[in-house]
Amino acid sequence: MARTYGSEVPLARDRPHPGDAVRAELEQVDAAGELLTGASTDADNVSYLLDYVPRIAGAVTATLICAVALVAVDWRLGAAVLAGTPVVLALLQLAGPRIARRVEAQQDLAGRAASLATDLVTGLRPLRGIGAEPAAARRYREVSRASLAASLRAARTQATYLAASTATSGLLACGVAVLAGWFALTGRITVGELIAVIGLAQFLMEPLGALAVVPGRIAEARGSAERVALVLNAPHVLPEPGAGTAGGASLELAGVRHGPLDGLDLALRPGEFVGVVAYRPADAEALVAILAGRVAPAEVGGAVRLGGVPLPEVESARAVLHVEPHHTDLFAGTLAANLAPGGADPDALAAALRASAADEVVAAHPAGVEHAVDERGAGLSGGQRQRLALARALLARPPILVLHDPTTAVDAVTEQSVALGVRALRKDLTTLVVTSSPALLAVADRVVVVDAGRVRAAGTHADLGASDADYAKAVLR
Repeated sequence: MARTYGSEVPLARDRPHPGDAVRAELEQVDAAGELLTGASTDADNVSYLLDYVPRIAGAVTATLICAVALVAVDWRLGAAVLAGTPVVLALLQLAGPRIARRVEAQQDLAGRAASLATDLVTGLRPLRGIGAEPAAARRYREVSRASLAASLRAARTQATYLAASTATSGLLACGVAVLAGWFALTGRITVGELIAVIGLAQFLMEPLGALAVVPGRIAEARGSAERVALVLNAPHVLPEPGAGTAGGASLELAGVRHGPLDGLDLALRPGEFVGVVAYRPADAEALVAILAGRVAPAEVGGAVRLGGVPLPEVESARAVLHVEPHHTDLFAGTLAANLAPGGADPDALAAALRASAADEVVAAHPAGVEHAVDERGAGLSGGQRQRLALARALLARPPILVLHDPTTAVDAVTEQSVALGVRALRKDLTTLVVTSSPALLAVADRVVVVDAGRVRAAGTHADLGASDADYAKAVLR
C-alpha cells in the first residue's frame, strides 16, 4: 500500500498500527476498493483545498479593490458589489450538500468497481476452472454500470452548478455596468467615470467567477473528506501491544472460541513441529486469523499465550510469532527484494531456497535472484509464488512459525522435498503447520485433528492414519 494517499493527505503514514481497520460503513464493501479510491481521487479532492486558499484570497482582494474604486465613483456602485457578492455566494452554497452527496456516491461505487476488478483479475484462472467467468463478468458489468451512472450524475450536478455560478457572477458584474450606465444617463456620474466603471466591471467578472465556484469545490472536497475521515478516525481493532516479553518459544491456546472454534485447546512446546488437520476449512481459517492478529481480542474467547504471556500483551509479538497465510503476495521488484527486502546472508538465503524448493524457481531464470517480478508475481505460476513465499518465511527464522497450506500448488514430488526441507531447517524452532498434506504431516512430531471447532484426536500421522478412518479419508491419497 502506498505510504501516502494523494499529494497531501498522509493516510497510511499516520496509521501505522497493525490493528488498523476500516469502520463498519466501509466494511460493507471490499475495503481494498475503498482505500484505493481514498488513496487517489478522495485524497486529491481534499488536497485541492490547498490550491483554493490562495485563489480565494486573491479573488477576495481583487473584489474589495474593485469595490473601493467603485465607491470612489459612486458609493451605491460599491455597495452593490459588497452586498451582491455574499448574496450570490450564499445562494450558490445551497447546492453544496447535493454535490457532496453525489461525490460520495460516485466514490463509493467507484471503490466497489475497483475492488471487484482486482478480485476478477486475481482470481481469473480459478473462475475459468469452475466455469464462473460469465457470472463474474456479469456482476462486474452491473457494478461498473452503476459506477458510471453515479459518475454521470455527479458530473451533471457539478456542470449545472458551474454554469449557474458563471452566469450568476457574470450577471452581477453586468448589473453593476448597467447601473453605472443609468447613473451616467441621469448625470450622477460622468462619461469618463462610466468608462472606468465598465472597465472595473469587466475586470470584476474574473474574481467573482472564482468566488462563485468555491462553494461547489468545497462541497466536493467535503464529500471526499468525509470518506477519508472514515479511515483516519477508524478505531484500532487490536490494542496497543504491552511491554510483556514472551518467556520462550511456546504457544498455547486454551478454550479459544471465535467463529466456528468452540473451545479449542492446543499447546506447542519450544522446538516442536506440530501439524493441524481441520476437517472444516472454516476452523483452519479462524485459527490462522487469530494467530495472525487479524481478530480483535474482544472477539476471541479463551486465552492465547505466547511464552506464557497473553498474545496481545507481548511487545513485538510478530517478531516472535510469524504467520504465513495461504494466500500470500509478491511485489514488483526482484526475487531477492521479495525474499529479503533488507538483504540476507547468502548461506541463509541458499538454505531457505533449498528447504522450500524455491531454488528451482531461481535456477529457472538466467538472472537468478535478480529476476524481475511483476506486481503480485503475475509472471510466476501458483506453485512458484507459493515456494518463494515459503522461502521468505523460512528466511526470517522466527522462533514460532505458523504455515497455512504451504504446498497446495506444488506436485507430490516437490511437496515431499519441501516437507523434509522445512523440517530440517526448523529442527530447533517451533513450527505449526495447518495442512492436510500427508508429506508435511508425516514429518511432524504429532498431529492434532480439529473437528467442529474442537480438538478431536491427536497422535502421530502413522497412528492416526491406521486407527482413524475419518483421518485417513481426509488426508491419505
